[in-house]
Order: sequence, then C-alpha cells, then structure tokens
Amino acid sequence: MGPWRDAWSVHLEGLALVAGVLSLVWVVSVVKKDASIIDPCWGPGFVLIGWYWHLRFGAESLRAAAQLGAVTLWGVRLGAYLTWRAWGEEEDRRYQAMRAQAPRAFPWVSLVSVFWLQAVILAVVAAPLFVVQGATGAPGWTLLDGVGVGLFAVGLAFESVGDWQLARFKADPANAGKVLDRGLWRYTRHPNYFGDALVWWGLGLMAVSVSGGWLALVGPAVMTLFLMKVSGVALLERSLAKTKPAYRDYVRRTPAFVPWFPKRSDETQT
Repeated sequence: MGPWRDAWSVHLEGLALVAGVLSLVWVVSVVKKDASIIDPCWGPGFVLIGWYWHLRFGAESLRAAAQLGAVTLWGVRLGAYLTWRAWGEEEDRRYQAMRAQAPRAFPWVSLVSVFWLQAVILAVVAAPLFVVQGATGAPGWTLLDGVGVGLFAVGLAFESVGDWQLARFKADPANAGKVLDRGLWRYTRHPNYFGDALVWWGLGLMAVSVSGGWLALVGPAVMTLFLMKVSGVALLERSLAKTKPAYRDYVRRTPAFVPWFPKRSDETQT
C-alpha cells in the first residue's frame, strides 16, 4: 500500500503544479479579458507534468526517455502553433458566449470550469506518462513500445500536416467561405484531431508493457472521447454547418474522423 500511496501523491503533486500554473494564466486572462489564452497551454501542460514526473520519480529507462521526448515534441509544436494561430485574434466565440451569460461572474466561472477543469482533464489524459515515468523494474524495450512510437509518429505527422494545410488554405483570401477538401482533408474532415488521438494511443501503448499499464489507456480513451464528442469534432462541426453551406456536402462524402476514401457524388445521393 505504501508505494502506491507514494506514487499517487506524486500524481497529485503534478496535478497541483499544472493547476497552479494555469491559475497564473487565469490571472493574465482576467487582466487581458481574454480566456482564449488557455488554449495554447494545453500541449505545454503535458510537457510540464511529464517532466515533473520524470524528475520526481528519477526515471532512467529508454522507454521513459523516449516517451518524454515524444510528448515534449508534440506539446511544444502544438503550443507554438496555437499561439501563432491566435496571435492578434479576439477572444474565442466559446468564451465570449460564456462571458455574455454571466459577465460579472465570468472570471470566477472560467477559473473553475475552464482553467482548473483543463488541469484535471490533462492529469487524467496524461495517465500513460504517469505510468511509464513512475515504473520500476519494468521490462526493457518491447515490440509494443516500437508500435507505440510508430503510432505516435504517424499521429504527429497527420496533426502537423493537417494544421499546415489548413493554415495555407485560410491564408489565401480566395478561399474565404470555401471548404478545404484537398490533401489530408480529402480523406477525413479532421486530420488534426485524428492525429492527436493517434499520438495518445501511441503513448498509451508504451505504458502497456509496464505492470498495470493497461489502466493507462484511460488517457487516450478520454482524449479520443473529447476530440470526437465534446470539444473537437462535434463542437466545430455545429459551427461550420451554419457558416459554410458547402460543408454539408463535404460531410456527406468525407469520413468525420478515421481517414478513408471519399464517397463519389453518386453514392452521396443514394
């Protein structure tokens, strides 16, 4: 019972660290009146908690080093991209709507329902990092670790290329009001979200070789659920369907998440 209690106290320390940092970000958001600054913190938050657990546990295995390097690469890229994308933009419509509903109480509401909630979700999704970084006496590098790294690499490529293609598309004024249906976006309506999910399933597989590591798969499962049903695909598509009439046809012929060949026009009419 002792080792497990000690390990979970380290998990709570990581959660407290992330919640503390996001609380400081919240203070800045109140001053700037822009809660959107929370979004670029998502990826770096995993880097922070991953490094904390790595140093706190004194992890020395190749698996731990490879996983930490992978999540650092993913988190820094995502944070930099979201910062660049949001630079100079007004507050996201999601937070504007929340602010309009309770303008006086919004700062405190956002602290709990946006900033602290993100810290909790982050700590749950980061389960693979906690398991691998805290493992002692685990077996050496296994086939599952290799598969995990492979999934991570494919996921990172999908997410990065998808973001790059979308950024180029939006940068062209001629594409205003149009729907991106080329490149990776021809095969899935959300290659960046699909890539994000693959990244975490890859990191999760790296935890499976560790005793009790199957429990770590709760992390990628929660991430995938949020991407598909909560804050990702479902939320974005409701907005796109209202603002872009051509998006409905795009939905009929293009898979929502897992990439596949698009339907032909005659198939969409049956």
